[in-house]
Amino acid sequence: MKLNHLNLTVDDVKASSEFLEKYFDLQVRNTRGNSFAVLIDDSGLVLTLMKGSQVTYPNTFHIGFIQESEERVNEINQRLKDDGFEVELPQRSHAWTFYVKAPGGFTVEVLS
Repeated sequence: MKLNHLNLTVDDVKASSEFLEKYFDLQVRNTRGNSFAVLIDDSGLVLTLMKGSQVTYPNTFHIGFIQESEERVNEINQRLKDDGFEVELPQRSHAWTFYVKAPGGFTVEVLS
């Protein structure tokens, strides 16, 4: 059975959805003002974003985008840096990976 839907509560739906569109190729399918957005990836995963006023995730909570190569991880890392995000260089851990705090209050892992 495949996971095909996930909801995140975020403090800025618009900024979160724009971030996910720009760096991870999700596509916005529907919005309701600044309080709700439906995004879909190329595998059919539906990610909904809902506005919350006090968004707090546990320190280890994150969503991940697995890339086809270490080079692609490096490219995304550089794009984020060039656009002003604070990201450390990718490193070897359980994979070639780095983390970035996304607009909206959640963390994203990029790995290969």
